[in-house]
Amino acid sequence: MLIVRGLKKHFDIGAQSFGGERSVVRAVDGVDFTVAKGETLGIVGESGCGKSTTARLLMHLIQPDAGSLIFDGEEVNAIRGMSVSDMRRNMQMVFQDSYASLNPRLTIRESVAYGPRVTGLSRAQARARSDSLLDMVGMDPSNFANRYPHELSGGQRQRVNIARALAMAPRVLILDESVSALDKSVEAQVLNLLRKLKRELGLTYIFISHDLNVVRYISDRVLVMYLGQVVESGPVDAIYTAARHPYTRALLSSRPSMDPRKRIEIAPLTGDPPNPINPPSGCRFRTRCPQAQPLCAQEAPALASAPSDVSHVAACHFPLTYEPGLASHPVSGARQ
Repeated sequence: MLIVRGLKKHFDIGAQSFGGERSVVRAVDGVDFTVAKGETLGIVGESGCGKSTTARLLMHLIQPDAGSLIFDGEEVNAIRGMSVSDMRRNMQMVFQDSYASLNPRLTIRESVAYGPRVTGLSRAQARARSDSLLDMVGMDPSNFANRYPHELSGGQRQRVNIARALAMAPRVLILDESVSALDKSVEAQVLNLLRKLKRELGLTYIFISHDLNVVRYISDRVLVMYLGQVVESGPVDAIYTAARHPYTRALLSSRPSMDPRKRIEIAPLTGDPPNPINPPSGCRFRTRCPQAQPLCAQEAPALASAPSDVSHVAACHFPLTYEPGLASHPVSGARQ
């Protein structure tokens, strides 16, 4: 469905000193990935790694500096191929802040009907589609259609945002931390709703979240980002049981355990991410990696597939390997 190649966005922050060179924040720095039809791609990583910026670049809410986007075989380009406006009809986005995403002066029915109305449907047709979608996401139109955003809970507002995104009959939904502000019971309801909608409407999802358990529940494949770059990608089970990149292993090890006998006593990852204005040479994770070697500083690793699974790739000179029967105990490939 989507092919992304060489996606880049550097934000200019001006010269650090009078007469000096202009500095840029390398928010997204050469991201490549694909999304198959009907799958859910989960994107994870620490805050500031470029997840949300990548989503906005896909929607062209931020203009990319470089890179190409191919949507279902057509390149998205203002001059040739699919236009950005046509792409946006097929790809919609649900944002994290459910309240800020809605116009406080419009009723729920008007918010959902706005897109279909401005693209050619009559007022009656747009209102009918709005009511149908509200009912689809579990919001009874007779009870909620004439309410305003401030009269709804966070979970209800996020259901409205999902309905509004579906109003344009898209084929792809980008969900940027769409359940992170909800309590766990409501979060579970929204996640089950998303799975139901995907199954019934044949949707494709790009699901961005910092919650690794949520990503595992809803995703088919996982993309791990660090400091503006992809460090690992693969099927969800392969990532969670046989992570090949040290950063991915550290993320997974940081998850809290419900078993008091498995408490985390040693931090799996220490220190802050490097400055994105002046990232480290070679591998960007080497300054925090416990197994970094001289080669890591000299040469940036390329994404390479695992011997047993070509769909599981990691950008590491010394990827982690696993002995049979010891999937939970990674062993550094560099020390063998």
